[in-house]
Amino acid sequence: MTASTKDILATAIRSIPDYPKPGIIFRDITTLLGDAAAFRLAVDELVKPYEGLGVDKIAGMEARGFILGGAMAHQLSAGFVPIRKKGKLPYRTVSMAYALEYGTDEMEIHVDAVKPGEKVILCDDLIATGGTAVGAVKLLRQIGAEVVSACFVIDLPDLGGRKALEALGVEVRTLAEFSGH
Repeated sequence: MTASTKDILATAIRSIPDYPKPGIIFRDITTLLGDAAAFRLAVDELVKPYEGLGVDKIAGMEARGFILGGAMAHQLSAGFVPIRKKGKLPYRTVSMAYALEYGTDEMEIHVDAVKPGEKVILCDDLIATGGTAVGAVKLLRQIGAEVVSACFVIDLPDLGGRKALEALGVEVRTLAEFSGH
């Protein structure tokens, strides 16, 4: 990815200071999603490394991972798997607790969302501490997925999420980095 592509994507992301609490800068991709050219560029760049690899499924984390993951799945002719908050899926599920900044939460996936050995890419808008993404990787592996990679539009490298995923042996790809929180 070229420096100009990174600049275009970073510029399309709105930064909101002191949200959701003082000292946090919220990186809002809704501006990127609303800009047709930037959205197309982001999806094209997310997909590019995986073309021709025979990826079976894209797993998207609620909620912005659904938007990006659905677009990726379409372009890669792959299926899409939603990873949802507990209690939101209608069929039998497998769940996994994961760490939040203050406490824990649970995510779920349908028991039959992935066949054993299927190649899956995890997708979301942002990787920060990695708690949600690590939980999602463990959940996917629990039902037999081969997690090929995880991709995100934004990396907040100071928070260590990329390193947490890499410690699990998961390749991580991102499009833009922002320092701080």
